[in-house]
Amino acid sequence: MRVFLLVFFLLLLNCEDKKSNSKTAIKPSVETSPVTENKKSTEVDDKREFPKLTSKNAMEFFLQYEKENKENKIRITTDFGDIDILLFDKTKFHRANFIFLTKQKYFDNTQFYRVIDNFIIQGGNSDTRATARKRTDIGRYLLPPDTKRGYKHDRGVISMPSSDIDNPYKLASPFEFFIVQQREGAHFLDGDYTIFGKVTSGMDVVDKIAAVKTDEIDWPLQNIYIRKVEIIE
Repeated sequence: MRVFLLVFFLLLLNCEDKKSNSKTAIKPSVETSPVTENKKSTEVDDKREFPKLTSKNAMEFFLQYEKENKENKIRITTDFGDIDILLFDKTKFHRANFIFLTKQKYFDNTQFYRVIDNFIIQGGNSDTRATARKRTDIGRYLLPPDTKRGYKHDRGVISMPSSDIDNPYKLASPFEFFIVQQREGAHFLDGDYTIFGKVTSGMDVVDKIAAVKTDEIDWPLQNIYIRKVEIIE
């Protein structure tokens, strides 16, 4: 368990890909401030519909969850417009994870917090304690890579960040995702990050988000909220 905690900590601090330029690194964000669990939250846990996920029970949970939850089309609503995404059945654990988080309303009011024009837009986190509370309630876990399904990091695919440093199994951060906006794709990412879906409508919205002004760490100067993520089929 200590090894998984160490991996998770390092995952949140560092992520580099095959290029040394920081502008092309796919990095999970540093997690927002932890929320101390108290007696009240313990009482809520007793009534919860699903178990708190950990590195020990997550895969077994999603193995069953994906059999019972076959939805694969979702809509991301932003102030710039809607982005419709088809989730791939072949990457079943990552599809099930995204559907589960969507049904838990985890993504609602998170942000596209990292934006690099002609590369990617990355979402699923925010700088609010509400997001930290959601993560604490759902649990701490990682997903194994699933990179040999023949998918490429073409323009419009949705993929999941992971760490190449001190993370030999390239475990993925389950709460975050990125969409490739680069016109010619970002194929140097192939094999390092799990592609689990593609944009079917709304790449014009992705382009608008990618064009916003950002600070030196690629955080948009004006917050870009994911107002909600919903299942459409």
